[in-house]
Amino acid sequence: MKFMPARRLFNFFSNDMAIDLGTANTVIYVRGKGIILNEPSVVAVRVHTKNVLAAGRRAKEMLGKTPENIVASRPMRDGVIADYELTESMLRYFIGAVHDGRSSFFRARPRMIIGVPSGITQVERRAIEESAKEAGARMVRTIMEPMAAAIGAGLPVQEPSGNMIVDIGGGTTEVAIISLKSIVVCRSVRVGGDEMDVAIVQYVKRKYNLLIGERTAEHVKMEIGSALLEGDFHKNSIAVKGRDLVTGVPKTVVLSAPEVNEALLETIASIIDAVRVVLENTPPELSSDLVVSGITMAGGGSLLRGLDKLISKETGLPVHVAEDPLFCVVKGAGKVIEDLDFFQDALME
Repeated sequence: MKFMPARRLFNFFSNDMAIDLGTANTVIYVRGKGIILNEPSVVAVRVHTKNVLAAGRRAKEMLGKTPENIVASRPMRDGVIADYELTESMLRYFIGAVHDGRSSFFRARPRMIIGVPSGITQVERRAIEESAKEAGARMVRTIMEPMAAAIGAGLPVQEPSGNMIVDIGGGTTEVAIISLKSIVVCRSVRVGGDEMDVAIVQYVKRKYNLLIGERTAEHVKMEIGSALLEGDFHKNSIAVKGRDLVTGVPKTVVLSAPEVNEALLETIASIIDAVRVVLENTPPELSSDLVVSGITMAGGGSLLRGLDKLISKETGLPVHVAEDPLFCVVKGAGKVIEDLDFFQDALME
């Protein structure tokens, strides 16, 4: 009778994972299976017992609607941990969902590759690693999100040529030049999709004395948000419900596309400034490569209408949005977990 070597047997029962622990969404890739979980980074717990009632979509539906004994919150802010205990609880919940109730006897502790912002501090990075270990990982390695996004977008990061990635997530925007599996120049700004939502909330509050929630603002952004007003798009509008700050009663106003564009201009300017800073600090030999290869955009924020065209207009470089931009980071981290030896140099030390 032929027996499987102990190491192979351990890995057979282990669901090694790549995780995009994002501000807005947590996406998990399992080695050999692909992406099997995509849930909002939200967790709901009982105040006194800290027992997890729900995580992901169910918890997101509870935001702003819970009684005093239940708290629904987003434990990740700006791409890093804002609440250690809640992040650990959320991760444990998601990992349990990935294991799909398999007996702990047949469940080995997985290895994990986690995408983190390039501007993360050592303390913030250690918090993510410890949180993952407490949630059940036996080994945790981190990879910078722009590197993971570039790998996931299919850029030839191993070649001695310039590859530029702009990854706009919920909490951060990562802009980087990558060559030979290393980041040459990088800029991380804590501006992203969430900042756009907040900008819409503040605009409506300032102009109409109407208080709306961030979920409503996100819906507005997705429906009529744009970086450039082209064609007849400026004619679009949407009805928004909220609480009148003067009378205290519910009220509805109609927002137009130009108004939403005005609300987003400052956030968009911060993203373009980050792109400019990286280009200004790029070595000339790599800059010349970008004339042909251009800029690749990833992350949910890259889906904002006209943003790719605006960046192209401001930089004079070709810009294209990656296929499945929402999943570039986790797909890249997934390729790393599938071939750790090849991508060893791409991981953080």
